[in-house]
Amino acid sequence: MRNWIEHAVWWHVYPLGFVGAERDARACDGVVRRFGQLTAWLDYAVNLGVSGILLGPVFASSTHGYDTIDHFQIDPRLGDDGDFDAFIDAAHRRGLRIVLDGVFNHVGRECPIFRRALAGGPACREASWFHLRWPPEGSSEEEPDYATFEGHRQLVALNHREPAVAEYVARVMTHWLDRGVDGWRLDAAYSVPRQFWSAVLPAVRARHPQAYIFGELIHGDYSGFVRETGVDAVTQYELWKAIWSSLNDRNMFELAWALKRHNEMINTFVPQTFIGNHDVTRIASQLRDERHLAHALVILMTCGGTPSIYARDEQAFRGIKEHRVGGDDAIRPVFPATPGDLAPFGWPTYRLHQELIGLRRRYPWLHRARGRVIELRNADLLLEAFHEENRLLVALNVADAPVVYVITTSVVRLAGNLTTQRKPITTEIALPPHGWGILASDAS
Repeated sequence: MRNWIEHAVWWHVYPLGFVGAERDARACDGVVRRFGQLTAWLDYAVNLGVSGILLGPVFASSTHGYDTIDHFQIDPRLGDDGDFDAFIDAAHRRGLRIVLDGVFNHVGRECPIFRRALAGGPACREASWFHLRWPPEGSSEEEPDYATFEGHRQLVALNHREPAVAEYVARVMTHWLDRGVDGWRLDAAYSVPRQFWSAVLPAVRARHPQAYIFGELIHGDYSGFVRETGVDAVTQYELWKAIWSSLNDRNMFELAWALKRHNEMINTFVPQTFIGNHDVTRIASQLRDERHLAHALVILMTCGGTPSIYARDEQAFRGIKEHRVGGDDAIRPVFPATPGDLAPFGWPTYRLHQELIGLRRRYPWLHRARGRVIELRNADLLLEAFHEENRLLVALNVADAPVVYVITTSVVRLAGNLTTQRKPITTEIALPPHGWGILASDAS
């Protein structure tokens, strides 16, 4: 059983951007030992309150990390095996767990396995690892056509019906779990046949039953995917979208609907939740009103799930995702050498994250919490987060006017800028314009 995940809050890091690695690996002359730059931030993560680091790609690749060349080699732009082992040891000594990003839907064009398949022709043993369409005899074409990931010619899709591919992926996952990592994020899991994961994961779990494994899923039947593949969780993009969209549009009905769907998912599994990651516009840029950054974080930290904070979102950094070459640069920037080199304007947001992450970890039952709407209007919401006998109230107001709720129980404020006033048989909860709060029964 993976009971430790009930207490997990991740700090999500994109390593190649974090350390300012060369955009093209060919520009890197030998091994550049940069894992120490990540190690220098581990105490910052501990002080933030997280329990683990969710790492983006760390394996040898040609450019951005998702065009993997060798799943068994650390990217030389980050360091080597010794540097990686030292980083894992430093994290574990601080009580931080580590999850790796596994790109198993495709490989980069420069992957030696693919290059051997091209050179060896249709009879090559490794040709069956890919979806190759060989040119007819006498054709002027020099190489076969091949399936790609979403049309990107540098990302060559693997043939997941080939048993050797399944054996390879299981071997990769087990190798790094043996080396001390605690879990895997399965990149583009939605593009891989579900039966592939159901074939691979049992072998991995037999050796590492404590490993946490979740898949990247954007649309579709989240619960069905979990049941059919054997992953622990998937990325909850529905809730991510509903959080910023409902705050921007002052439409709490959208959030309420998404939370209803979220409740249904928790009947099957606990989703991986987030308000920012390496693929989307940063939450501080996504929101039209910066006052609602707190509201977004409150929702993340009080609903069921395994939450992650994308590094520097806790400092209210901006960055817009653009759909063009280099369009991820703004959301994957280099970090300063140490936290002390950060600009001062982000620290109030950091302290807010500390407060709400701390609250989350004081109430670990929130991992499986469901939400029940108590009062709902376009621009305000009173919500009960509950699991078994545990209860918290969450109040959100994105209107320009104050809001008052009247409830029959006595409560105490845990966080936020609301006020409460106890009457003979009721309690009034007052939220200022754009206010928020989290409350508990004063008997708890």
